[in-house]
Amino acid sequence: MTTIIKRNNWAIWRDVIFALFVREIRTSFNDRLGLAWAVVNPLVFIFALSYARGLMSGGDTHTMPTFEFMMYGMLFIQLFLDVLMNSANAIKKNKALFAFRQVQPISSFLATGAFYFLVKLAVYVLVLAIMYFLGMDFRIDDPLFIIINAIALWLIAMSLGMLIAIVQCYVPEVSKVQSVLTRPLFFISAVFFSMQDVPPEYWHYLDWNPILHAIELSRHAAYSTYSSEAVSELYLFGSALIATFFALSVYHISWKQAISR
Repeated sequence: MTTIIKRNNWAIWRDVIFALFVREIRTSFNDRLGLAWAVVNPLVFIFALSYARGLMSGGDTHTMPTFEFMMYGMLFIQLFLDVLMNSANAIKKNKALFAFRQVQPISSFLATGAFYFLVKLAVYVLVLAIMYFLGMDFRIDDPLFIIINAIALWLIAMSLGMLIAIVQCYVPEVSKVQSVLTRPLFFISAVFFSMQDVPPEYWHYLDWNPILHAIELSRHAAYSTYSSEAVSELYLFGSALIATFFALSVYHISWKQAISR
């Protein structure tokens, strides 16, 4: 006699997210290099650019080693862009699965966002391990604050990706506009420079960008001697809260109409 196991909605939702998480791994990295490429690719990029910046500016950048200065900039901008771009494609990528009642778009957003967050966390840990075995000096004065900054930036990226994904269901051409708008972020988010290099009277041209706040605050969390005068935790966390609330509100109103188009 077959036994019927009854599960509550939370258990079903958890299993759906996990299944989509596994599917994300398999579909994103189905070549010979597999999941390892998700870690190796950004790792090589970080080492190459950090080494180049170190040759140009010397050993230290505003009291912290240049390599670590660049590392935080590269990791955080990659986290934002990867989560944003892949969340924006989550509905289109998993649309066939939404025919099943248990699978909803919010599950695909969470699975995609969690996957890329964990990838960047693995890259960060691996970089620190390599630095340790190479005998390079590094500090993490406030590791909890670095994690909080990363989560805030992750929420902003996933919220914007969710909004773009919903808009794409109505206007597919928005994906082309998205690629144009995200390209300058690499150069205006303090990845290659510090706000201490910019005169205070010009800060207002740059400090509207929450990515910049996340990067600079994380550098300050790693090295407390690094100045955070130009940035604000309140602005970063407020941006994350507003973006998340707005994205969830739009999603709640329009997700059924969006996936039916």
